[in-house]
Amino acid sequence: MKAVIITKFGGPEVLEVQEVNKPACTGYEVLIEVKAAGMNRPDVFQRKGNYTAPDGAPADIPGLEVAGEIVAIGDLVREWKIGDQVCAVLSGGGYAEYVSVDQGQCLPIPKGFSYVEAAALPETLFTVYHNVFKRGALKSGDRFLVHGGSGGIGSMAIQLAKLSGAKVFVTVGSDAKASYCKQIGADVVINYKKQDFEEIIGKNQIDVLLDSIGGDYFAKNIEILKEDGHLIYINAMKGAKVELNLFKLMQKRIYISGSLLRSRDIAFKKEVRNEIIDHVFPLLQLGLFKTNIFRTFKLEDAQIAHAILDSGDFTGKLVFVF
Repeated sequence: MKAVIITKFGGPEVLEVQEVNKPACTGYEVLIEVKAAGMNRPDVFQRKGNYTAPDGAPADIPGLEVAGEIVAIGDLVREWKIGDQVCAVLSGGGYAEYVSVDQGQCLPIPKGFSYVEAAALPETLFTVYHNVFKRGALKSGDRFLVHGGSGGIGSMAIQLAKLSGAKVFVTVGSDAKASYCKQIGADVVINYKKQDFEEIIGKNQIDVLLDSIGGDYFAKNIEILKEDGHLIYINAMKGAKVELNLFKLMQKRIYISGSLLRSRDIAFKKEVRNEIIDHVFPLLQLGLFKTNIFRTFKLEDAQIAHAILDSGDFTGKLVFVF
């Protein structure tokens, strides 16, 4: 099969399409013929050598989400059959014509979604649901802030939070991205290159905050959170080491949490998958959710796609089509 290979750590130019062996499919695994594959920031980190693939995942083939058709099943598979159309969250290997994955990491493609739209769902859907709604306990009437609202995570977070009845605040880096976030439901949009989000929002205003920035955002996050607020980290692009005033933490009774999805075990991912089907799929199928695909690419255009990922000059998701 064809796959995009990380030939060495570095920039987009290190990505090459090569012929590799099709993965095996045994036990509880299904083999998916990939029709579309989503791209995410962790793919860039892996390409640069900053995010090692977990045990059992391809070390040199990035890709954390796909959509396609099941063409083979292991002898212990009971949830799916050959011919089923699914999307799946992976630990790696998604930039390829075929992937094998445990049956518990697959979801049915939501009604009305194309392969391309479905491929843009799993990684961000798992991440946002678990962190915002389980760890952050977001509920109707809450005030929610996501930093970096125009990317895949932000787009998902804005819409799910809005559909749940929250008031949604976002930070972005351009007026174009601000306009995009408003179009998909954000109530308050702050261009951090022109405004200080702490000054605009004010102290003690936010119930749940999803941050992938870290660094000097940390102290500001603490200030704008309400008492008993939730601060959840899924990355630290501006720095992982921060200074915490423990008295401020205690006075406001703030919950600070963080997680990485990729390295979690299959049982955890299956549990999240089941909750998503029960609680989120009904929202996706109301016709109100927008899958925002910025651009699609062939595997052979992986270098171009990753140059765009590196630039951050896009909204929504980038997706490979096969």
